[in-house]
Amino acid sequence: EMEAKYSRKMQALRDEMDLRRKTEIHELEERKNNQISELLGNHEGAFGAIKNYYNDITAKNLTLISLLKEQVEELKKKEAVLEKEKAEVQLQNKELTEPLQEAQELVAELQKKLVHYYRDKEALMTSKAHLKITQKELKDLQWEHEVLEQRFSKVQEERDQLYQKFTRAINEVQQKSGFKNLLLERKLQGLIDLLEKKEVELSEVLAASNLDPSALSLVSHKLEDVLQSKNATIQDLQFQLARVCKAHNDMLQTFKAKLTSFGIPLDNLGFQPLSFPILGQ
Repeated sequence: EMEAKYSRKMQALRDEMDLRRKTEIHELEERKNNQISELLGNHEGAFGAIKNYYNDITAKNLTLISLLKEQVEELKKKEAVLEKEKAEVQLQNKELTEPLQEAQELVAELQKKLVHYYRDKEALMTSKAHLKITQKELKDLQWEHEVLEQRFSKVQEERDQLYQKFTRAINEVQQKSGFKNLLLERKLQGLIDLLEKKEVELSEVLAASNLDPSALSLVSHKLEDVLQSKNATIQDLQFQLARVCKAHNDMLQTFKAKLTSFGIPLDNLGFQPLSFPILGQ
């Protein structure tokens, strides 16, 4: 009995520990999924920040290129001026007979200008190096621009094909709807003509037969039943015609909405689709 008792306790303890282990595993999985979602969000944010950073760098580099070009032109002008001044100073040193002190002061001044010239020359070389890097980046951007233009041309071609399909579908549906409407109208008109003809024949028969009032009443009732049946047929045909007209108009509205959603102007169809606001139009 003690062995059975402790076996049950051991089993209960195992079940409890198993349940606790499953609970902890589930919590670990939830924490892991939360961490994964958080890492994905952080990575997307970091990617967007890096993208914005390189876009800003590209814009700044373009601005820097323009500024460096202007600086290069100014440095060239300064270099030409300095060369000219150097030649003039050398000529003055040979030809002029001014005191040595003035000549030394002039030489010192020219040496200062020469130091500035070398500094400007080094800055110019650095600017040229930056310019080469920026030109390479500009070529990469131009290549991306060409790829985007090719994709844009492909999208335009797909849009034109879709527009042609829409046009053919509109023509086919419009032809079918117009033909069905014409058949229904002709059938309705034929029934109306037949009814008028039958009414005239019946009037002639009644006038020629000289029936008594009771027989005439019976014939009139039968005639009314026939007329009600024909009127019901006419109303049914009119309802079918109205339903076809409504379906045609709904179809036109649907195609117009599709063309508008794809950015195709309605004027590009080349024709004006017919609608049927009035029965029998």
